[in-house]
Amino acid sequence: MPRVLLIEDDPSVREGVELGLRRRGHDVRAAATGEAGLAAMAEFRPDLLLLDLMLPGMNGVQVCRQVRERSQLPIIMLTARGDDFDVVIGLEAGADDYIVKPARTEVIEARIRAVLRRLDDGGQGRPAIEVYGELTIDRVGLTVAKAGRPLALAPSELKLLLHLSAAPEQVFSRQQLLEHVWEHSYHADARLVDACVARLRGKIENEIGRPRYVQTLRGFGYRFGPL
Repeated sequence: MPRVLLIEDDPSVREGVELGLRRRGHDVRAAATGEAGLAAMAEFRPDLLLLDLMLPGMNGVQVCRQVRERSQLPIIMLTARGDDFDVVIGLEAGADDYIVKPARTEVIEARIRAVLRRLDDGGQGRPAIEVYGELTIDRVGLTVAKAGRPLALAPSELKLLLHLSAAPEQVFSRQQLLEHVWEHSYHADARLVDACVARLRGKIENEIGRPRYVQTLRGFGYRFGPL
């Protein structure tokens, strides 16, 4: 089972989430502050980070940015209702998904599994390695390089790129991408898609304002190419 690092300052939430995940077989380490959570990462070596946004001292966005500077560890934010502004900042900082508190353990576990699941991108019969201009996508090794240099992509960024590039020129709505990439089967928050697109463009595009690879069709959604 995945090893989960939980950073949450509310004792009742922290204990409830920790107990619920432990009962489902997860190895969980909990910390009450961002500083303590970052200190625990090297020793605990988690597979995923559950990160509260509103932390004392170093807040969740600052923790997320520090993690992203050195790791592509999957990150799911925990947020209270009404934290819309902080949600956007957290997604822009590199979080892969977010959960509104309070949330049942089964919901949290489902999101954990979705973030960690290898993407079945429907690329059967496609070459294992595909080259688009400066971009090289290895669908078997799940790696991406630009001009020969490996790119560090967060799980949501890699999944999004694999899904879009599996059907070049096909337009996907935000809701379709939420369902296929994030596995949200209901009408979820399109900000997840838009923030992930922005982060991905920052890594693969030469001109973010004139994207070559991940293009917007206003009013419809996103597509890969034409190249």
